[in-house]
Amino acid sequence: MKIKAKKPLYAALMAIAASLLWGSAFPVLKISFSELNISSGDIAEKLVFAGMRFLGAGLMLFLFSHQMRKVRPRRRKLLGLFLLGLLQTSLQYTLFYNGLSNTTGVKASVIIASGNFFVVLLAHFVYKNDKINLKKVMGLSAGFSGILLANFGKGLNLDFSFSGEGLLILSTFVGAVGTILAKELSQGVNPFAVSGWQMLMGSIFLIGIGFPGMDKGLHFTPLAFVLLLYSSFLSAAAFSLWYTVLKYNKAGEVTIYRFMIPLSGAIFSALFIPGESLTASILVALGLAIVGIAAVNYKRN
Repeated sequence: MKIKAKKPLYAALMAIAASLLWGSAFPVLKISFSELNISSGDIAEKLVFAGMRFLGAGLMLFLFSHQMRKVRPRRRKLLGLFLLGLLQTSLQYTLFYNGLSNTTGVKASVIIASGNFFVVLLAHFVYKNDKINLKKVMGLSAGFSGILLANFGKGLNLDFSFSGEGLLILSTFVGAVGTILAKELSQGVNPFAVSGWQMLMGSIFLIGIGFPGMDKGLHFTPLAFVLLLYSSFLSAAAFSLWYTVLKYNKAGEVTIYRFMIPLSGAIFSALFIPGESLTASILVALGLAIVGIAAVNYKRN
């Protein structure tokens, strides 16, 4: 895995696979919330469901990944994993669900995509060999233009509230900090172990935060249970692949692949959710994301 993850082609395939898995979460979560009768304002129920999802993901990695089972992090690394779980699993999703309930899905997708800029900026100041350059600016501009195009004409406006857009911006920034921290931790701990431990720790916080505020229980249908298992699997696989890519590659370069997440989410939603459709703007936006990826990875002979 180490040698393959260092090669540009394998790194690209792993990053794309992780992005597609995260993209598939869009329709899965929508259908899951419908099956569980969770409305847009049921924040506590969403946090508990997210906690169950990440708890399941961490347990899957513990059961099926030899790398995670054999890792016994030292106190310093354990503190880092605890902090990563607190940031990237617990705090990020708490801010995300609260912000999402006070803004539109269109704005949310644009703000989430802007998180890639935070990663590039942080990498610029943290790493000497990961500075902002023209290729990254071109790639990010193309990818973000695609996100704007995909949401054009859907009620996108400049209205702002801290309880909505503000919390989403904080969520994306926390996620970017988590990305840099995950890269650092992965240098000394196997990426699969980093993924599993941080999700196990973060899931406890999510359940602990959400459970006291629940107005109703989560009544699982057979479909909801299957979707919970799949969402746990996709989280385990996507985070493990992403952390592996981060370990051997520059964060400011590979983050461009994350523009594929909302676009693939729109495509999967069109395929599996009645009433959702695949538009020409989404296909053009996907093309722009690919152009952005090509721009960042272009090398002169």
